[in-house]
Amino acid sequence: MTGGRRAVAGGVLLVLLVLLAFAGPLASPWGWDETDFAAFRQGPSGEHWLGTTQSGRDVFSLTLRGAWNSLSVGLCAAVLATGFAAVAGTAAGFLGGAADRMLMWGADLLLVLPSLLVVTVLASRAAGGWPVLVPLLAAFMWMLTARVVRAATLSLREREHVLAARYLGLGAPRVIARHVLPHLASLLAVDASLNVSVAVVAESGLSYLGFGVRPPDVSLGSVIADGRGGATALPWAFGFAAGLLVLIVVAVNLVGDGLRDALHPEAGR
Repeated sequence: MTGGRRAVAGGVLLVLLVLLAFAGPLASPWGWDETDFAAFRQGPSGEHWLGTTQSGRDVFSLTLRGAWNSLSVGLCAAVLATGFAAVAGTAAGFLGGAADRMLMWGADLLLVLPSLLVVTVLASRAAGGWPVLVPLLAAFMWMLTARVVRAATLSLREREHVLAARYLGLGAPRVIARHVLPHLASLLAVDASLNVSVAVVAESGLSYLGFGVRPPDVSLGSVIADGRGGATALPWAFGFAAGLLVLIVVAVNLVGDGLRDALHPEAGR
């Protein structure tokens, strides 16, 4: 499958998953936060399409709520991390000097820190839902991309059109926005798409361990954690969430790999 076809296939699958997570609960007879006290650990039925959990919550609506939260965290964290990487990398490469040393020192410092441990400690002490996780995850996802952007900016700033713009008196922000960032758009698009799956998996792992999305809200990780004890006896409470997580990661990786191969054919050789 060519890069373009992989990107299209992944994009279609991702759109379908987003539509399912958004519109699926609207069609369900039960809300994600409702409890059926007459149906504990029930199998799939006309009333509960994928059965109920041990606490009587509808598995279908609950899992789709978790998928929506996980997708929201992944998309927002990826955009924030890529955006910060673009700003930090272009500023370091274009300005050089003290700004370059300070920004890259910060990136190196974050690279050597145990990111999972730091995020776990901070998330456990922070109040709030998934919006709190977004900046925490993004804070440890931008460093490598910023270094790549910096290297590309060092090359771009010596090109004729950039030098001409600087000689005409344009300020650094305008030169970067008009003549540097457009040349990095494909790199940043690929990075953002691949970061989505990284953020989704990281958020699901934190929620699985109890440090992510807080009850009564859920994410795919917390749904999987709740159903892991009865994965054999109650497969509907575990398998649907695990399957959705796998599909989300596959879809996003297809988009990222497809974009990379389509925009940079030499990278796939």
